[in-house]
Amino acid sequence: MAEASLTESVRCLIDGEWIAQPVGFTTVDPYRDEVVAEVPDCDEEVVTAAVSAAVGAAKKVAATPARERAVLLKRMAAAVRQQASDIANVMCLETGKPIADCQVEVLRSADTLELSADEAVRLCGELIPMESSAIGAGKLGFTLRDPVGVVAAITPFNAPVNLCAHKIGPAIGAGNAVVLKPAPQASATIHRFVRALQDAQLPRGWLNVVYGHQAGATMVEDPRVRFISFTGSSAVGKLVSRAAGLRRVALELGGNGNTVVCEDARVDEAATICARNAMRLAGQSCISVQNIWVHESRVDAFVQRMVAVVRELRTGDPLDPRTEVGTVISRQSAERIHRLVQAAIGAGAEVLCGNRQLGAVVDPTVLRNTPIDQEAVAGEVFGPVANVLAFRSTDEVVEAVNRGPFGLQAGVFTESMRTGLALARELEMGAVIVNGSSTWRSDQAPYGGVKDSGIGREGPKYAMREMTNEKMVVFNI
Repeated sequence: MAEASLTESVRCLIDGEWIAQPVGFTTVDPYRDEVVAEVPDCDEEVVTAAVSAAVGAAKKVAATPARERAVLLKRMAAAVRQQASDIANVMCLETGKPIADCQVEVLRSADTLELSADEAVRLCGELIPMESSAIGAGKLGFTLRDPVGVVAAITPFNAPVNLCAHKIGPAIGAGNAVVLKPAPQASATIHRFVRALQDAQLPRGWLNVVYGHQAGATMVEDPRVRFISFTGSSAVGKLVSRAAGLRRVALELGGNGNTVVCEDARVDEAATICARNAMRLAGQSCISVQNIWVHESRVDAFVQRMVAVVRELRTGDPLDPRTEVGTVISRQSAERIHRLVQAAIGAGAEVLCGNRQLGAVVDPTVLRNTPIDQEAVAGEVFGPVANVLAFRSTDEVVEAVNRGPFGLQAGVFTESMRTGLALARELEMGAVIVNGSSTWRSDQAPYGGVKDSGIGREGPKYAMREMTNEKMVVFNI
């Protein structure tokens, strides 16, 4: 079992130097309720210095050949792999995520950096067929992609390392400098991660890191930041969008994990997948399975299998490699989730399993027939809670899901290609996974939502296009 105690002293990274700042807050192990790290709460002066360092480095990053940036990103990936165990251990302590999942995430972040290296040398414009119109005759036209300059990256606690990699990798790959503000709850995790990146000989100012509760707002308000990449709640995403004005943003926001199990689906398979993907990471994923729409003729068989799988999931100490479901991020979060469940029960939901909360631990919970106007269905629970909802026709599911505020990802289980394609077209989502649940992401694929689930796309290839300006060049020949 990994080390169960740690006191980390987190420092900022500005222009290649580790900067000590007064302690502003601590991070806490949600399972043991013990201090993990002491973290600075950076003031405006420190954040401004970090942005200034990025501004000073931006032209150097842009002038560095793509091949050299790719080599650097591969060195960064190698350094992360070398220090993966230490990074995963700190992540487990700070977030309550099971150690096995932490180890997978750190290695996945190295893959994301390598994918960014691959895309850095492929990023290019395109030839425009000018002679397809009369006014374009005799002209040669093509586009170039120029880096925006300074990218502000604001990341959450639930996948702290890989989501940092999804912002840092594409930004540097596209020729930009970065200012990063990670989630306060995962500050020591990112401190370890950034130390690994620095070991790969990152040039001064290419990556700058600040911490705290107000640092993100200061970054966003600085007009020298030309692109803002934010992952977090829909409410905060809207504030970021308003503050950004005419500057570009990528906002990866909330979701409520709708998955549809049709009459012809393989019920045991669907129930097993939904059970695991509703509860893994303690449900703290914006694509976690939350609302499972099951055809009325298959509901009984579905819930029987799902509840059996959920009850077999091993809960407990996140540092134990056998643990499958750890804690949520804090006792306060656990209490919020428990209140949502109690409200759903009060409105008529039936408890099939779970419904217990102690400290930061929320037992995996399955509810049946929760009224769809309840926050546990209509909102984002962000915890190990799933609702099983019966339906008669897919039309009513499409109408109910599309009426809601979110549009991140959905899952569909069906043996009919016609049904799968119809639902993929009709559901207003950033992605629809056929014969899989809403909980699926491959790091090279475009990822993002519509409506309150955000704008823009992550995935190195797609993020790099977002983080560059398209310039048209025309030669009169």
